[in-house]
Amino acid sequence: MDKRGYTRRQFINKSTCAVCALAFPLAWGEWTEFVGGEEKEAMFYTPTPRGIKCRLCPHQCTIKEGDTGDCRVRYNKGGKLFTRAWNNPCAVHVDPIEKKPMLHFLPGTTSYSLAIAGCNFTCLNCQNWEISQTSPDKTRNYDLSPEQVVNQAKKEGCRSISYTYSEPVTFFEYTLECSRQARKAGIKNIVVSNGYINPAPLAEWCKVIDAANIDLKSFDDEIYTMLNNGSLEPVLNTLLKLKENGIWLEITNLIVPEWTDDMDMIRRMCQWLAKNGFKDTPLHFSRFYPQYKLNKLQPTPENILKKAREIALGQGLQYVYIGNIPGRNYADTFCPNCHSLIIERVGYTLRQSKLNKGKCGVCGHIIPGVWE
Repeated sequence: MDKRGYTRRQFINKSTCAVCALAFPLAWGEWTEFVGGEEKEAMFYTPTPRGIKCRLCPHQCTIKEGDTGDCRVRYNKGGKLFTRAWNNPCAVHVDPIEKKPMLHFLPGTTSYSLAIAGCNFTCLNCQNWEISQTSPDKTRNYDLSPEQVVNQAKKEGCRSISYTYSEPVTFFEYTLECSRQARKAGIKNIVVSNGYINPAPLAEWCKVIDAANIDLKSFDDEIYTMLNNGSLEPVLNTLLKLKENGIWLEITNLIVPEWTDDMDMIRRMCQWLAKNGFKDTPLHFSRFYPQYKLNKLQPTPENILKKAREIALGQGLQYVYIGNIPGRNYADTFCPNCHSLIIERVGYTLRQSKLNKGKCGVCGHIIPGVWE
């Protein structure tokens, strides 16, 4: 039972309604109504006498014939596991890479961004619930093969492809094949993810992705259960594995009033990050706005975000940003050695940069990132 009087089961049930999706159409492309689509066998599953055990994420759903897993994407048909997420993104857009947010990865470039409906979390505060809390057979979708995705990214002049908006873990096979094709074309791959994925599929991702922004929802397992329908340890393991494999990593922590705004918890999170080698990993504290099931809460007070940033810097984290507050310079990058302003940003726009081949243009200190 949480402090609002809801049981875990009630919270999960309240967060699983399926609705029609919003999308982000570009000038090109045609909508297609999803009526089954191309059948694609899923990866990472084991047949059992009680149904198929999905091995993609830590939920490890046991799916009976005709049913889907918690993500609403993977389904049991004839004793095999199939995915509804193949060649059918419901959201496609060209974004500034800073929107992901990625501030130390090819700044000033654009990223071809796409999503397929579905998610393995049921976050009460979800900002994209129209597409994350439904399934691909209930959205209007583009017909885009991995080869077409890469060709469109090239046509739009994008340096990268971002798998974002919903949860790329749930459209894993599509993300994997798009990334393979993008690698051949010299285009970078970015996942914007909750990090809730098992080690074996994560190892496959690590072969083809170049960068990730992982949402570290909180540093408390009970909050992960009640707010997100997940758990903390698998996400921490994902962070460690991405770092071990040399994937450029940035971390987002959304501070939700009454849920994740405890400064002691934020301090423990920052201590863990510092202890485990993430001092040079950009950390983004993001402002909550009332959305979905938490629409009666107030936006995160600015002073709470600033206090969280001070705690992170005090624990030795070098690059700490604040997001979702327009009109502030909280996304500027400063040299941790001489404290000079290195990269100035206005919103998602790069105003000026004093980087010199990945180093501070004033003192020569190396600034971690992928700059070219």
